[in-house]
Amino acid sequence: MAMILVTGGCGFIGRHVVEELLENGYGVRVLDALIDQVHGDAEASLPEAAELLRGDIRDKNAVERALLGVDGVIHLAAEVGVGQSMYEIARYVGSNDLGTAVLLEAMIGRRPKRIVVASSMSVYGEGRYRAADGTLLDVVRRRSDRIKAGQWDLFGGDGKALRPVATDEEKPVDLASIYALTKYAQEKQVLIFGDAYEVDAVALRLFNVFGAGQALSNPYTGVLANFAARLANGQPPMIFEDGEQRRDFVHVRDVARAFRLALEKPNASGHVINIGSGQAYTIAEVAMLLAEAMGVPEIRPEIMHKARSGDIRNCFADISKARELLGFEPRFRLENSLGPFAEWVRHTGAIDRGAEMKRQLEERGLVS
Repeated sequence: MAMILVTGGCGFIGRHVVEELLENGYGVRVLDALIDQVHGDAEASLPEAAELLRGDIRDKNAVERALLGVDGVIHLAAEVGVGQSMYEIARYVGSNDLGTAVLLEAMIGRRPKRIVVASSMSVYGEGRYRAADGTLLDVVRRRSDRIKAGQWDLFGGDGKALRPVATDEEKPVDLASIYALTKYAQEKQVLIFGDAYEVDAVALRLFNVFGAGQALSNPYTGVLANFAARLANGQPPMIFEDGEQRRDFVHVRDVARAFRLALEKPNASGHVINIGSGQAYTIAEVAMLLAEAMGVPEIRPEIMHKARSGDIRNCFADISKARELLGFEPRFRLENSLGPFAEWVRHTGAIDRGAEMKRQLEERGLVS
């Protein structure tokens, strides 16, 4: 039986990855720091068959203990969230980039021969766009003066609107936040290490992950969790800009399966691979679908008409490469999965810290 180390295995995605691995015959060891912002006072909830070691990914001794006897590594341990990364810079760089460096250094000369790292769609910045003449554009950015004037969409040099299209892995990265910078550094570290030490290395660029088990009281977690926490407390979801920005939402169980497949498929080695649903949803549409699923359709989202520093307008996944290299196919669609998610929220409860998050960003000049 192969033994897999899952760093950050007590987190939202990590717990589902652990379950997926156990159900498919793997042994699992988890290394997790159990930080308060993610876990609060709750005890780590893992299947009994999983071994838990509590420790920080930057602690060399803890990492070396965790690596003893393992055959592969799934590296999820990271600070998450664009907004917070813009002012807790040392925390994000330390955990994400230094933590990955400590892990890789500890792997030198040891048994693991495959590592799969969680990267992020945030490395793309804006997604792919086509110009009015059909030209596919590599990198586009919004101008700050247009954003401040409430002009949210993107336009070409000819003044015509650009059309967002699915983003593939060939799109050059364009790092618009400290979080994106750290995730790109993580994936590059892992791929460079794999090439140098003949370790199979794969980076999965995750789009917006949702499902039961998200940290509902952490305002810097996924957008669906933020909306759910607001709605559960009778408050309207807060939506920046005009709500028409588009994202790709992928279920956490699909993501967990993708990590297992990335461990198993030989042809995935050396690649970065998008993991999404392949579907695009506007943020306002998502907020209204969730309100309906939670039984409060009368609570309409609060459209802020303000932008957060580091946010992008549109990005949704082309998952052709995941289909080809992993045999990955999403099984859970957002519109068919919000009922179970809403039921889980009702039974879990949530503290709404959305207003606190907004205040923290505004105080630092990160909302305009």
